[in-house]
Order: sequence, then C-alpha cells, then structure tokens
Amino acid sequence: MVTIQLDDTLREAARVMADRRVGSLIVINAKDEPCGIVTDRDLVVYGFGPDDGDPAGTLVNDVMAVGMFTVAPDAAVDEVIDRMREEGVRRVPVVDDGDLVGIATLDDLLAFLVDELSGLVEVIRAESPAPEE
Repeated sequence: MVTIQLDDTLREAARVMADRRVGSLIVINAKDEPCGIVTDRDLVVYGFGPDDGDPAGTLVNDVMAVGMFTVAPDAAVDEVIDRMREEGVRRVPVVDDGDLVGIATLDDLLAFLVDELSGLVEVIRAESPAPEE
C-alpha cells in the first residue's frame, strides 16, 4: 500500500505510481489518517484530460474520491465484495485499530476466491470415484 498527502500534486502522484508500480494511492491527511483515494484513472481524467488538466498545478485533494469506507483485516470477503459493489469501487483501505495497514483490491479478492474454488475442486475430485474406462 502506497500513500500520498492531500496537498501533493497529480504530477507527484503520477511519479509515485510509476516508481512503485501501483494504480492507486491512499490519500492521507496531516494526522496520517486515510481520507481518500486517487487512481491512475483520476490522473488521466483530471490531470491529463481534454479540459486543460494541469498535473503540476492540480492537487490530489481536488480530484480524490472521498467518502470512502475502510475495512478491518479480518473482514469477511463476501461482505467486502458486497460493499464494494454497493459503493461502485475497486479498492478499499484496510485499517486496523486506526492504522492503515493495506489496501484490498477487487483483483486481490478475485485471486483469493479462485484459490478457494480450486481447493474445493481438489476436494471434490479426491472424493469422486475414478471414471470407468
């Protein structure tokens, strides 16, 4: 998980994303609390967009998604997915006892579910009789 400050510019956000090879940054306030998220899509639409976007003069605070929700590290996967669907987001900060500890992405959750389903398939195959030839 990579963070950026509210008053950093979109140019700085783009640099951090490129350097860290990530598609989103958790925006933190002066108290180091998560308060928003900025994505690579936000950079394209608002910083480099057709409406005279200025990545060097536009602040992260001006374009970040606000009103985000957070989840605990032990949150149930199905509940996180349901909430992400309801809110229309692909990423959600993970907070433990007030501290930002990670970010859960739709890709992460999908990979987890695929692994779980693969495990179930192995159990079914192990318990099924071998096909007759």
